Amino acid sequence: MSNVETGKVWHPGERELQNAGIVKLMRALDVSSYDELMRVSIEEPERYWTIVMRECAIAWDVPPTGYADLSRGPQFPSWFPGGRLNWVNTIYAWGREPSTAQQKAVVAEHEDGSVSTLTYAQLEERTRDFAAGLAQHGVRQGDRVGLLMENGVEATVSLLAIVHLGALVVPLFSGFGVDAIIARLSAAEARMVIATTGFARRSRRVNVEGALRDAWRALPLLEHVIWKRAEGDTAQDPRDLDWQDTATRAQGLGEAPVTVTPDTPFMVIYTSGTTGRPKGVVHTHGSFPIKVAHDSLIHFDVHPGDVYCWPADMGWIAGSLVLGCALLRGATLVCYDGAPDYPDWSRMARVVERHRITHFGSAPTLIRGMASNEDVALQGDRSTVRLLITAGESIAPEHCSWFMQRFGDGTAPVINYTGGTEASGALLASVPIRPIPPSGFNTVSPGVAADVVDAEGRSVTGEVGELVLRAPFLGMTQSFWRDDQRYLETYWQTIPGLWVHGDLALRTPDGNYFMMGRSDDTLKVAGKRLGPAEVEEVVLELPDAAEAAAIGVADADKGQKLVVFVVARPGASIAGANLEALVADHVGKRLGRPFRPGQVHSIAQLPKTRSSKIMRRVLRSVYCGLPPGDLSSLDNPAALDDVRAAATSA
Repeated sequence: MSNVETGKVWHPGERELQNAGIVKLMRALDVSSYDELMRVSIEEPERYWTIVMRECAIAWDVPPTGYADLSRGPQFPSWFPGGRLNWVNTIYAWGREPSTAQQKAVVAEHEDGSVSTLTYAQLEERTRDFAAGLAQHGVRQGDRVGLLMENGVEATVSLLAIVHLGALVVPLFSGFGVDAIIARLSAAEARMVIATTGFARRSRRVNVEGALRDAWRALPLLEHVIWKRAEGDTAQDPRDLDWQDTATRAQGLGEAPVTVTPDTPFMVIYTSGTTGRPKGVVHTHGSFPIKVAHDSLIHFDVHPGDVYCWPADMGWIAGSLVLGCALLRGATLVCYDGAPDYPDWSRMARVVERHRITHFGSAPTLIRGMASNEDVALQGDRSTVRLLITAGESIAPEHCSWFMQRFGDGTAPVINYTGGTEASGALLASVPIRPIPPSGFNTVSPGVAADVVDAEGRSVTGEVGELVLRAPFLGMTQSFWRDDQRYLETYWQTIPGLWVHGDLALRTPDGNYFMMGRSDDTLKVAGKRLGPAEVEEVVLELPDAAEAAAIGVADADKGQKLVVFVVARPGASIAGANLEALVADHVGKRLGRPFRPGQVHSIAQLPKTRSSKIMRRVLRSVYCGLPPGDLSSLDNPAALDDVRAAATSA
């Protein structure tokens, strides 16, 4: 990586100070400063969100009569009571405006260089037709429909068609193994899945079909899979349906989108926690899309006609977020479904050049890779870029500065953005009218009562604390799918009265924020969240594994890598290095190659409490050479010697 000024703070220019979306919102609110806008967003939320929805052109079938009904308590707010909508209508409206109807809505570049496009007018037509085809296949309001597809035109149409019908999309990561697919589709009781048979990655075919077909055997409620087939693929099961046939079987017969209340769910997306099965985060028509449109306006400064590219898998929250950021704001969404370094590291810069992208987002993992291959990664005209985005995991100041000064031209801000699957959009972010420190955030997202607190819930500045929310916020999950109690235990019961997000943060005296990692044991491998329990349960399927523990440790390429510790059963037929290799292969097969452990250690015992609870934080700290913290509850101190020895051998 070339030398960059890692401490250089970005400062807004005249362009941002005069024309940024946040400036236009301030004018609409009739406030003279950003601090005043923040005050209004917290103290006058009905006024704030009414004007936000007007500025974002949110389409309501029946306008709401208020901001929130809190009669069930702050844990279960009912947003915009009295209103009715379907959020796809906000996107469709751009196709009905003469000035934007023929503008490109979706541009999908494939790894082989081919490109598919839809205008806004075509997007509505294609989505209506596909929704009509789904309806003929029996999809009805309230049904859960899995979506396992690479990003692009078909994935965009499929997601919007599910929402159009009032059904719920259940996104699935394209790298999931059999167990991960079964866990999510069975919990959601999905009746149908829309899936790709496979896609190209570094010119080799990634077979998605195999894992889904294996999972199907354990999913008795799954009636059909609608396959987007590659050339030469054929049906293998009488229950197989075809994506293209579904898209054309009811052309011109599509009805208007189902109108629903703001509290009606449209997505159940599973995220991993530290214990137990994945959590089904529920998002609704009147929360997620409005929060996303808001963030696109004020944090990302997206305007109609902009060109927005942030490569993201549709199986994670970023897929829906990116789609909404572009299409809800009348911008062009540019998708790319291949490897970002194929045929070489110039690919992303070439994508920017070919499509004249104005907004480019990237996970820190990709930024690190481009920075390490700068000579090639910058071989593309990036002069159209007006704003850069990074999210998904922590980013080092030097990589943030490289992204701004080298991939960008030094004038485009880098908006660091953090919230999570459960929050829809930002809890902390930056606005382009204030100075931005490298890798930091210059604001709490407006409308979000975020704070940094100690263990008793007292606000702290200048020291690391828990990131919490002091009030319900638009975008928060409605609950976990059919599991209110787990939702309450996860967010609301650690510090009574506060939503505890599970992240550690630092607020500086000058009002900036920095993320300091997870406060729980959740792993984040290349920006993809994974619960240690998911990994450990898979390891324990092996007959020679008696116990297992999974942790995430810092990794230069992935941000975190997965490290697994395994204790062999007494008399095991396979132990030591052979068991380690078996564990690595088994986890990769079951959970997907992206989650194959970076290191497996066979050790004699795991550090535990007197009640036999594995002390993962101690395990991680000792393995990484950090102070182990409070060991008063540790029952077997000798286990730490095994962990230190494993770290030395790594």
